[in-house]
Amino acid sequence: MKLLPVVVAPLAALALAGCAAAPESPGKTYTHVPRTEKCKPTSEKKIAALFERWNDALESGDPHKVVANYAEDSVLLPTVSNQPRLTPAEKEEYFEKLLLEEPSARIDLRRIYLGCNVAVDAGLYTFTFGRTGQIVPARYSFTYRWDGEQWLITSHHSSVLPERE
Repeated sequence: MKLLPVVVAPLAALALAGCAAAPESPGKTYTHVPRTEKCKPTSEKKIAALFERWNDALESGDPHKVVANYAEDSVLLPTVSNQPRLTPAEKEEYFEKLLLEEPSARIDLRRIYLGCNVAVDAGLYTFTFGRTGQIVPARYSFTYRWDGEQWLITSHHSSVLPERE
């Protein structure tokens, strides 16, 4: 019977390691597939320009131009709405209302992180609303993915800064 712990312990370790490496999710199969994609060369300057592209679309007043910056399957967690926007139609509805306020954003602090066909731009920005003159400091994060033709936003989170401590 001394053989039982010698056989069972390694099998249990393998089973637990498998569980830790691939969390179960109904309907999903996880397999390790080596990456074969080609990485799109980029730079912090090019990723920073994507914010300017988005802000220019915002300042255009055209919700179609703003939504064109987002991947079809992207997530928008907006500054002035509690509702996540998951579809292009939901994003467009949000921007139709927001653009009535004539928003413009300015980066105050940022960090850009680069990966293979993905990038993150996160930090603080300030919105100015031309219609009312209201100024709203907020935090933000944009994640981008190269889709083979252009960089698109895959997730965008923005929230008003809490009051200072």
